[in-house]
Amino acid sequence: VQLQASGGGLAQPGDSLRLSCRASGHSFSAYTMGWFRQAPGKEREFVATITSSGSSTKYSDSVKGRFTISRDNAKRTGYLQMNSLEPEDTAVYYCAAQSIPPYATASSSYGYWGQGTQVTVSS
Repeated sequence: VQLQASGGGLAQPGDSLRLSCRASGHSFSAYTMGWFRQAPGKEREFVATITSSGSSTKYSDSVKGRFTISRDNAKRTGYLQMNSLEPEDTAVYYCAAQSIPPYATASSSYGYWGQGTQVTVSS
């Protein structure tokens, strides 16, 4: 499967952005999907993950209550709705997918990655 992330941009603190992750190829609906981010000089970190059916999700503590992960398997697209953005959310955001058990938070668990989309939160 190939993944393409989009929707990043420049936002002010408190704003919202929605990232999309479009998948091509077969079996997207069978994959656990995740979002990760990497800020300059830092390691890639887990943001959120969603089960293949979309029935269950898991978030990092830093985004819980502000971000929402979702997916539309008919459209082969995953989403990350980001509300109440903070400067600390500035990073390149990556979507990832893999046929793995749910709730995987390690980047090494995912074999398919999108190219990343830049999110910058600044006043």
